[in-house]
Amino acid sequence: MLLVCGMPGAGKTTLARRLATERDAVLVCPDDWMVAMGLDPLDAVLRRRLERLLWDQALDLAGRGLTVVAELGLWTRPERRRRCDQARAGGVAVELHVLDVPLEERWRRVALRNLEPGAVVVSREQLEALERWWQAPDAAERATYDAHDGQPSP
Repeated sequence: MLLVCGMPGAGKTTLARRLATERDAVLVCPDDWMVAMGLDPLDAVLRRRLERLLWDQALDLAGRGLTVVAELGLWTRPERRRRCDQARAGGVAVELHVLDVPLEERWRRVALRNLEPGAVVVSREQLEALERWWQAPDAAERATYDAHDGQPSP
């Protein structure tokens, strides 16, 4: 199981898609599902419901021996720990990929993305409000995974 974490505009989806191709993996990305179904990806209630369903599917697939890339945001340490523990309980190795990108760069990317046809527009204020949730993994946390950012943990 490859977990991809970072804030909006960090490049999670781009990295997750690349990893899925490189590793011949199944990609689990709630944004893709929500947009395809015409749902608002910023709807927190729907997002939580969909993430639960997709995470259960990801665990099932990984438990069957498939490689899964889960692009779920994973902004907080407790959320990452819970996902890791759940995967390991099923005998699945867990790799963490972190995109810790400064707010100004993320805003530049989001502002460009906002201009694309059909984009889910995120304001600067929304992006800034989400900052309080970000808990970047430190070296100690990264070392608890089987691998991080593509490198085996010691």
